[in-house]
Amino acid sequence: MIKSNYKAHLALFSANLIYSINHFVAKGIMPEKINATPLVFFRVLGAGILFWCVKFFIKEKVEKKDFFRLILCGLLGASCNQLTFFHGLSLTSPIDTSIIMTSAPAVVFVFSAIILKEKITNYKLLGLSIGAIGAISLIWYGQVTHGNSSFIGNLLVFLNVCFFSLYQVVVKPLMNKYHFITIISWVFLFGLLFIIPFGLKDVIYNTNYEAFNLNTYLVIGFVIVFTTFFTFLFNIYALKQVSPSVAGSYTYTQPAISFIIVILLTLLFNNKTYSADINIFKIISCFMVIVGVYLISKKPKTAIT
Repeated sequence: MIKSNYKAHLALFSANLIYSINHFVAKGIMPEKINATPLVFFRVLGAGILFWCVKFFIKEKVEKKDFFRLILCGLLGASCNQLTFFHGLSLTSPIDTSIIMTSAPAVVFVFSAIILKEKITNYKLLGLSIGAIGAISLIWYGQVTHGNSSFIGNLLVFLNVCFFSLYQVVVKPLMNKYHFITIISWVFLFGLLFIIPFGLKDVIYNTNYEAFNLNTYLVIGFVIVFTTFFTFLFNIYALKQVSPSVAGSYTYTQPAISFIIVILLTLLFNNKTYSADINIFKIISCFMVIVGVYLISKKPKTAIT
């Protein structure tokens, strides 16, 4: 299966590699060069334009009854989640961010159980408990440490996971009905409409464009083209060939990739900014989240409700 779907697995790994790199790249310009809200505005606007350029070649109309769901998806998947993620990342450590992101499959399961009435087994309940302890412990850790971790930042990143997980549940009926480019195009359009009231003032009046340099523009371009446009395409391409549980399992690679990036920054560039962020407490928290998600995804031979 892995051999026959190697392109799908390569796409998933590439998407999560980009996500992991983005934690450090975007963190590098926030908030010194640009605040989180204008960055989100540029991201949704830029990626939305790219998606609509592709949408031009897909002649597909959306039924009126589905627009309310698309509006809700825009609020959850391209507005609230983006604002909470980048504001959280601007406050906390990229290491904490990558670990918290691994809780996404567990949060999706919770919303699926509530909204879609998915069956709750003993395995899933145990996994949810273990994963929750790991995630909550890491968020709490930001309250007691004086390093790069932040309680508010970690909490905002977790809220991002909640918003995006709820989006995945809400958008699911549309994925069986429309082309994914059609859905994403409308989601980003409605997401932009929600962000404009919050971000337009900061974009026009509260952003010091004179402080921008080539690196700032390159980072913004990376966030738009790679972190948003290509990762969405990679994930959708992979989901057509592998199950959602397999796709979700690739989030486990983000902490490992982040650890490797920190080691490379320290050894090659003598950048010790994030080296202190790797400690036994975070490793244990990460392990608990991964074990919890594994148990949630596990399909026992005999399921006991």
